[in-house]
Amino acid sequence: MRLRDAALPISGMILGLGVGVFGFRNFHIHIPPDYAPYLSLAALAALDTVFGGLRAGLEGRFQNDIFASGFVLNTLLASTLAWVGDGLGINLGLVAVLVLGSRLFNNLSLMRRFYLNKRALLKKQQEEEAVQTLQTSSPA
Repeated sequence: MRLRDAALPISGMILGLGVGVFGFRNFHIHIPPDYAPYLSLAALAALDTVFGGLRAGLEGRFQNDIFASGFVLNTLLASTLAWVGDGLGINLGLVAVLVLGSRLFNNLSLMRRFYLNKRALLKKQQEEEAVQTLQTSSPA
């Protein structure tokens, strides 16, 4: 993955964390406890989108417009799902947590496999180069 491909998801996550910490510390923002389920789902959906963007970058298919629209729409959808579920008396937020959590773990496992496979391939190439160097340098 090129650093350029990961720049938007990583910088968005760092910027969001920075703005959040700055805002809550300096402006003493108080969020009513009634909104906590919606905000936690929005944060989980945003984190899922960031991990999906990083995975797409590793696979060489990252697109800024898809990432940005997915970030906004996934966040709104997860929060709206929890809100509608509360109105119906059903805990749909739990469904969103299960789905988003499984997607997070799936994306993380795929990224881990990508790096482990890349590392194994690099090690194999280095071993092959060492064998070739020994074969060419030793007298026949």
